[in-house]
Amino acid sequence: MTTINLITKINAPKKIVFDLSRNIDVHQNSASKTNEKAIAGITFGLINLNETVTWKGKHFGIYLTHTSKITEMELYDYFVDQMASGNFKSFKHEHSFIEKNGKTVMIDNLMYETPYGIFGKLFDNLVLKKHMTNFLKTRNEVLKNLAENQ
Repeated sequence: MTTINLITKINAPKKIVFDLSRNIDVHQNSASKTNEKAIAGITFGLINLNETVTWKGKHFGIYLTHTSKITEMELYDYFVDQMASGNFKSFKHEHSFIEKNGKTVMIDNLMYETPYGIFGKLFDNLVLKKHMTNFLKTRNEVLKNLAENQ
């Protein structure tokens, strides 16, 4: 299993950061390089507990789909999205938010497994982990800019 941990400090209240993090439109904006679009389930606005979204985006030159379900949510503190269907063997993304003096620390813990045995692990080590890390960093930079400029 591969784990990616990111901490992003944002000069904005936790509620704003939390809502931007689960906003489908914001995600589509942050994933514009991969032409990622919500095509089923919740396709705009805020996603909530037990709701799903299906994404279609171009990664590594091919269009892929990934359906995520919000499996846990404690408003303004954390939420978890897990793969319901897609190209990973497993995929779980934990989002946590801590507010200190009107500023928010956003913590991403992404855990996934690749299929295809040794070939999947090789692909992960050579390409995928860096791609996923950059994807999250770009998303977090967009969130940070939006939250700090509201």
